[in-house]
Amino acid sequence: MGYQNKVVRIDLTKKGVSFEPLRMDFAKKYVGSKGLAIRYMYEELKPGIDPLGPENKLFLTTGPLTGTPVPCSGKLSVAAKSPATGTMNDCSIGGHVGIRLKFAGYDMAIFEGKLSEPGYVLIDDGKIRFMDAKDLWGLGSHEAEKILAQKYGPEFSIMSIGPAGENLGVMACINCDYYRQAGRGGIGAVMGSKNMKAIVIRGTGGVKVNDIENTTNRIIELLRESVVNDDNQYIFDDGTTAFLEACNDGGILPWKNFSDTTDEKWTEYNGDVLKQYRVGKRGCGSCGLGCGNFLKIGDAICEGPEYESIAVAGPNAGIRDPEKIVKFNEVADDMGLDTISAGDTIIWAMEMTEKGIHDFGIKFGEADKMIEYLKLMARNEGVGKDLALGTKRASEKYGGTEFAMQVKGLEFPQYEPRGSWATSVAYAVSDRGACHMRAYPPNMEVFEAAAPPYTAENKGQLVYDLAEYNAIKFSLCICDFWGTLDYDIMAELLTMVTGVEWTTEDMSTVGRRVINIGRAFNQREGFDRRHDTVPKRIVTEALQNGPAKGQVIPQEAFDDMLSQYYKVMGWDENGKMPEDLIASLL
Repeated sequence: MGYQNKVVRIDLTKKGVSFEPLRMDFAKKYVGSKGLAIRYMYEELKPGIDPLGPENKLFLTTGPLTGTPVPCSGKLSVAAKSPATGTMNDCSIGGHVGIRLKFAGYDMAIFEGKLSEPGYVLIDDGKIRFMDAKDLWGLGSHEAEKILAQKYGPEFSIMSIGPAGENLGVMACINCDYYRQAGRGGIGAVMGSKNMKAIVIRGTGGVKVNDIENTTNRIIELLRESVVNDDNQYIFDDGTTAFLEACNDGGILPWKNFSDTTDEKWTEYNGDVLKQYRVGKRGCGSCGLGCGNFLKIGDAICEGPEYESIAVAGPNAGIRDPEKIVKFNEVADDMGLDTISAGDTIIWAMEMTEKGIHDFGIKFGEADKMIEYLKLMARNEGVGKDLALGTKRASEKYGGTEFAMQVKGLEFPQYEPRGSWATSVAYAVSDRGACHMRAYPPNMEVFEAAAPPYTAENKGQLVYDLAEYNAIKFSLCICDFWGTLDYDIMAELLTMVTGVEWTTEDMSTVGRRVINIGRAFNQREGFDRRHDTVPKRIVTEALQNGPAKGQVIPQEAFDDMLSQYYKVMGWDENGKMPEDLIASLL
């Protein structure tokens, strides 16, 4: 129950389709979604493969709660080896696509090989078809999706790439339902490398639940008590724009490529300003919160913008114009670019130009150029050719590595680590490079003030606890915004849906196992302590303004926190896992 016990394997090279049972031995250890996808990747991807070669595979993975009425459980994991970092990479995408894949009868879809010419794959319940996409190739993601939506209708979800994915850009994302993204690590380039412009999915079936009556009654209780309540009202009202004030007040809102923090004029582009331009709302399937906000300012329109996009196209670029911020978001989505990585890379170029190291033709505050550079990056044209490399590769070519804000080739999310020391370690040990979705220390260190932010003490344990929680939550495919979700509720719902007894302790065990299997994949690719680091700026330059003024993370403090984390995980001082631990994961 909960699982469909079916995987569809799609051979793009041969245009063949096969079906097989889900590996329930994997599911028992990793549950679903994130954890299950990484376990399949470890099993099926040979070490050292080219992320943009036909040997890489694209995994779409649901969880046992997907397609049930469990709140906030409608997401889909999209995973592959990352072209940006060479690590494993899994992304989470909202909308309705995960539910539709599950209703089509599949726990997972695995795409192998490469189409001989541009095409897309149509999954319509049990029918899988290979369709021509030559007329869609070269179009923006929005236009391509519009054409396909007109052809197939509202019962279908459409995952598509823009020009960035077609041109194999390392910051290319996959769009879905127009404004939802599997955003990080170049996952869209993997799809582009397979000559797949889109994946179109409809499912008209359902999901069997072991104890439907008690499960439904319990879900109604949870919706009232834990999901749709006063504590979560801000999600509906503001979405993640609410984080802007909290980050600014907490001294972690980045300014001009993380050279400083806070912006005294943040109210010029905050949530209250943006809400004036709201023209609609929506939520993902099974969601009781509805965080999505559609904004239209002038000719700029997008869903969001989320906090990350506001910060990267706003204060971190020295820009305060809300219309330009929304336009940046719109163009990035249409081009199929991760707003975080693309924004951070352009911001790095701004600083390079202003410091006189290399003239990229753009300076802080030049919003129109920033938007235009997105198109150049996606199409691999002009200055965009160099910037499409991302900050790691571009800085290795031109200099400025000390302020290239990335880990392992994945650019920083928009939270300043010097104002939240544990965040530096969270970025460093994340299995896909700098990421706030693996562990999220700002909540504990800044927003709730539950842990002192400017000390190394006990930060290894803190990062682990947060990472373990997210690992099991995302393996259940549950959204971040169910803020009061705990292990007891997870175990209770999983037991009700599947009919198999799961305990609170099991949730902790699975979370730890998921972290370890991701590390095992990366270790096999050659990653260790040398790669778990942060840019020199974080450990040498003190912040000059805001609540975190004067803060810098000394190198010895960072090293101490990193060693703490390794000790908690049972890894050695080089961040390597012992062979018996790896064997226990398989």
